[in-house]
Amino acid sequence: MADELPEEEIILADLSDEDLAAQMHDDLYDGLADEIVEGTDILLERGWDPSRVLNEALVAGMRIVGIDFRDGILFVPEVLLAANAMKAGMAILRPLLAETGAQPIGKVVIGTVKGDIHDIGKNLVGMMLEGAGFEVFDLGINTDVEQFLAALDEHKPDLLGMSALLTTTMPYMKVVIDTLIEKSLREEYMIIVGGAPLNEEFSEAIGADAYCRDAAVAAETAGRLIAERRAAA
Repeated sequence: MADELPEEEIILADLSDEDLAAQMHDDLYDGLADEIVEGTDILLERGWDPSRVLNEALVAGMRIVGIDFRDGILFVPEVLLAANAMKAGMAILRPLLAETGAQPIGKVVIGTVKGDIHDIGKNLVGMMLEGAGFEVFDLGINTDVEQFLAALDEHKPDLLGMSALLTTTMPYMKVVIDTLIEKSLREEYMIIVGGAPLNEEFSEAIGADAYCRDAAVAAETAGRLIAERRAAA
């Protein structure tokens, strides 16, 4: 039996702009951070605007990851690798985007609610949101209402995202929403919630704007809510 030929190495610098962007989608999918850094640098050297690199090479690639995660083709470990590769590219682009004054799609504050220390799902949501072009402020775990309120006041986000993995901590989401209502702040923010024990009915019962069953859906939903609010303005 003849030996199989080794797979030909792809030289990123030899690819056309279009082929390089497509290759970066594949490299993101495979979680290849070094290749994403190299591809990002090459496109910038070729005169691509940082926003174009972000949208056409990175965000477009993470959109594919998100769809396959939503559809059960990819799983958490693969998505984490893809998100880390995305972060490697973002580390180069973020300061350049700040210099150009490029605006994110929107701002999101996220946190796991008080009493709950689970954060894998929340971290994935943050990564997918960033991959979709949002500026994300992650408050971490065990976040109480005062911390949420302080972050909302400081960052003035478009959306608030809350996560819970325990049935015992789910009701705290309503505490946060009720506090926003009491302070006449509820209409200023769209609220998305998620976590394994949650469902649509619970989301509606506590007065959230949307329930997101996973990180990919959260990114899609955030984009839709932003677009709908701006269209109505």
